[in-house]
Amino acid sequence: MNPSKFGYLNPRRWAFLFACAVLWLIGSSSASFAEAPWQQVSLQDVQLGGEIGRRIQVTVENNLLQINVADDFLTPFQRRNRKGGYVGLGKLLDSIVRLAVHTGDPRLRELKDKIIREILATQEEDGYIGIMEPSSRMWTLWDIHEMSYLVYALATDHHFFATESSLDAARRLADHIIRNWEAHPDNQPGGGSITVYMAVTGLENAFLLLSEEANDPRYKEFVVNFRKLPEWQARIVVGRYGQIEGHVYAYLCRSIAQLRLDDQQFDPRLWQASRQALDFLLHREGMVITGECGDHECWDDSQSGTINLGETCATAYFIRWLDELLRREKKSLYGDIMERVIYNGLFAAQSPDGRHIRYYTPFDGPRSYFPHDTYCCPNNYRRIIAELPGMVAYRTEKGIAVNLYTEAQLKLPLPSGQIATVAQQTEYPHNGVVALTINLPKPEAFELRLRIPRFCKEASVKLPGEDEAVMVKGGDWAVFSRTWKNGDEVVLTIPMKVRLVRGRRAQSGRVAVMYGPLVFCLSRQGHPDLKDIDLRLITINPETLEGPFPDETVHPGGLACRVKAWAPGAWYPRAPMSYALKLTEFADPTGEATYFHVPNPYDPAFVEDELIVPVKNTAP
Repeated sequence: MNPSKFGYLNPRRWAFLFACAVLWLIGSSSASFAEAPWQQVSLQDVQLGGEIGRRIQVTVENNLLQINVADDFLTPFQRRNRKGGYVGLGKLLDSIVRLAVHTGDPRLRELKDKIIREILATQEEDGYIGIMEPSSRMWTLWDIHEMSYLVYALATDHHFFATESSLDAARRLADHIIRNWEAHPDNQPGGGSITVYMAVTGLENAFLLLSEEANDPRYKEFVVNFRKLPEWQARIVVGRYGQIEGHVYAYLCRSIAQLRLDDQQFDPRLWQASRQALDFLLHREGMVITGECGDHECWDDSQSGTINLGETCATAYFIRWLDELLRREKKSLYGDIMERVIYNGLFAAQSPDGRHIRYYTPFDGPRSYFPHDTYCCPNNYRRIIAELPGMVAYRTEKGIAVNLYTEAQLKLPLPSGQIATVAQQTEYPHNGVVALTINLPKPEAFELRLRIPRFCKEASVKLPGEDEAVMVKGGDWAVFSRTWKNGDEVVLTIPMKVRLVRGRRAQSGRVAVMYGPLVFCLSRQGHPDLKDIDLRLITINPETLEGPFPDETVHPGGLACRVKAWAPGAWYPRAPMSYALKLTEFADPTGEATYFHVPNPYDPAFVEDELIVPVKNTAP
């Protein structure tokens, strides 16, 4: 008998079986191979209150509707005479489109339409829309970057408003990029001063979206074949040097594009960059207590938290990337990190009234606002704020998963097709009681998932018709499958208490004060006795920590804590304490200190950061 006749030794058969085995092994770590991602709730089907809702409102009223769009954003595109630079018009437009959908505000719709009319009027015969003079186009640093986000925003407008003129302009602009780059494949945008993928940040996501909106595979093929997105395996490079290979924002942006491409063509390589980043952030000191990452825009593992901590672009893309991971892998950990980043790093990047935005948000030392409304960080902040409504809850294959707890009302399609309205009533994260009311046209069996944060060991859930609450473990989803009827109420109670979290690396021997996902900080305001004091040298007495208590220094419904402390050089613990300190939420724009020296750094009452699992070898 000839075995090869029956395929036992056929090389093609062996190659096929080997490929199947590899895919099966990798499939266990890639949700995209096993099942479809959870779906965001449509922006128009979410109404938000709480601090998330307030931040959206002040961004609209005090930022988007106050900035000088004509002079700062549109004029450079109308003149097209620059030799370099960046405006960020596409990012601005993307945020306005999404917030127009979410809020239904006719002022935003009018502003969106005006911007689109103006920029389409500048589009040249070859498809170009940009700010550069002819001799500086394509290869000057940031020109492709600027064009890419315009492609993305115009495709987004078509997605939400079915505006054919926007889609046509996006296609012509994308064709301009493809035509010129394919004609000069060896040219490097930015002239090689930085990595190409950083110089053209946003291109892959823009072209993937355009390919879907236009139903045209050419744009996806350009990403796959010319830009070689599946083959991109960037390293985690700590520090800012050489070609700036360790740029966090660019890395996470391209990682998101890989995950989105993986939904269409499974390839294990498309998860490698994300796995690498997760390892660095959660196991190798890449994320700080406020949920921020990076120093001077690049990967960092020092935990120092000073002047260039947490570029706002990186913070925005960190949240967006966590959303992509959560919906594919269904791990509650990503939601835990997400709320930490939102309530600390993200909200501290904006003034409480919404008008000003930061480039960096350090936790050690004074903070400053970026002086312009243009450029990357202000516009990426606006974009992520516009996307937060879609991250509160998700449509799952079996029902609903609630991720972020805030005052909200959401409309979600159930597996049967009928629409459920879920109303959240809560003051979270300022207390831990969340009441969810489910309204349905008729009873239906489906699965309700509630994220239980890792900072609590267990929480309780009171289900409708039950006498006793169910105890559920922290750090996972609480899953309830039953037939729900109109008016059913679920009450989730998350135990909340102040905790002292041990610092790591540069913060070794010090502690941060936390309550739920909130980090507290110290400001000199209200403390005249701290005017000339190095805040890093004071020593707090943990036994005197009180709170939290209501305090509206930062925002309505906010919290603060009190603690007493010794002056620098005092002979603690027997010396009299010199200061009575009030600690405010990290979003306090005057905050300067987040970690505090303590008499006994090994006090067993202190806890480790529940989101971090350190490893011995900290080399990336």
